[in-house]
This record gives sequence, C-alpha cells and structure tokens, in this order.
Amino acid sequence: MRFVETALRDVLLIEPQPNVDGRGYFSRAFCQLECAQAGITCHFVQDNLSYNERAGTFRGMHFQKEPYGEDKLLRCIAGGIDDVIVDLRPGSPTYRRWEKYRLTAENGRALFIPKGFAHGYVTLCGHTSVYYKVSQFYHPEAAGGIRWDDPAIGITWDLPPEEMIMSEQDRAWPPL
Repeated sequence: MRFVETALRDVLLIEPQPNVDGRGYFSRAFCQLECAQAGITCHFVQDNLSYNERAGTFRGMHFQKEPYGEDKLLRCIAGGIDDVIVDLRPGSPTYRRWEKYRLTAENGRALFIPKGFAHGYVTLCGHTSVYYKVSQFYHPEAAGGIRWDDPAIGITWDLPPEEMIMSEQDRAWPPL
C-alpha cells in the first residue's frame, strides 16, 4: 500500500499496490503494520457497509461527538463516490477546510479520516457499496452533522441539489 499525505492535516489517501497477472490482481486492503508505519495507530473495533441503490445518493455530513469520536478507514468496493471531509478540529491548521476525493472500486483507493472530521459522500452510479472500519462503537446519542450546503464551508458538489437523494435527517443538519 502507498500512503499519500493530503492537503488536510492527518488525512491519508491510501493507494493499492496490486500484484497483477492473467487472473486479475491481489492487493492488501488493510495491514496493521503498514498503517502503523504511516501513522495510523488507532484500533478499529467495527466494520460498516453502506449499500446505495441509486446514483446521486448522498450520505453526510456526519461525525461522532466526543468522547465517542471515531477514526475511519473507508473504501468504495462497488461503483464510485465523491467523498468529502471537513476538518472540524478547532486547533488544527486546516480547521474548516474541506477536500473531495474520488473513490471507486476500480481505483481501489482508501481514505483514512481521523476523528474530528465531518464526512459525507455522493454516489456516482447505482449499486454503490462503501466499506469502512471505525475506531469507536456507534453511540446514537453522539451522532452529529453539519449541513451539506453550509455557506461557511462552501463545499462544491458536482451534482445539482435537486438531483441529490438524501434523508430528511441529512437535509436538516444545522450549519457549522
């Protein structure tokens, strides 16, 4: 695996290094030793899978409030997503900055998101699945989120708002 630093502090884009032959390829999806060498030292306690039937499905901008903040390691295993994260850590030099990453089953990239970030994505095609590891068990009372279109953040989505399929909860998150 190749670990690439991003414009957001502590966020890593992880690119697979597949062994390819006539049958296809073999690639490591997670290696605790390699992750630790790259600075990912959290202990993952739960794996989650999100299936999205239609293109334009939006999920976000979610986070878990302390003391239940969670580190995430996620990848798209079918289809594709535009994944967006926002740094919500007040002391961070990248506080309130956002970045977008295209993760697809084809490119095999993974994204490490440390606790303190809001996270969301929109699907690029139907039948998209996202698989992610988290470092904290889910606590519904700690669930939080920010508006997907908060003008103070200024996220630019590639899909017009009227074409985004989102839950009422995701539509109702407050601005930062």
